[in-house]
Amino acid sequence: MSNWLRSLGNAFWALNRALGGQRRPTRIQKWVARHPVGAGLCLAAPFTLFFWLVASEDQPDNLLFSVLLGLMMGVFFGLTAFFERLRQRRLKRLGIWNGS
Repeated sequence: MSNWLRSLGNAFWALNRALGGQRRPTRIQKWVARHPVGAGLCLAAPFTLFFWLVASEDQPDNLLFSVLLGLMMGVFFGLTAFFERLRQRRLKRLGIWNGS
């Protein structure tokens, strides 16, 4: 079981390298990694407004539905920002990036 998990992890890191996971982060990626909650909120608000605008008017709970969908999108983007923070921490640990 241990060898299977190790080979799965090695395959993940090989795919990560092939997709450019060891490149230096851009300025936007640095900001997002420093402020994952703010990034989630900045992206949740427009999605909430979009879902509210495209919801049908005859349903009384369309505002609640759009807020929940916007919140889900905000959580998704916040988690993506958190994983970007972990990626940058790994780049520092490997010595690929010095954190500036």
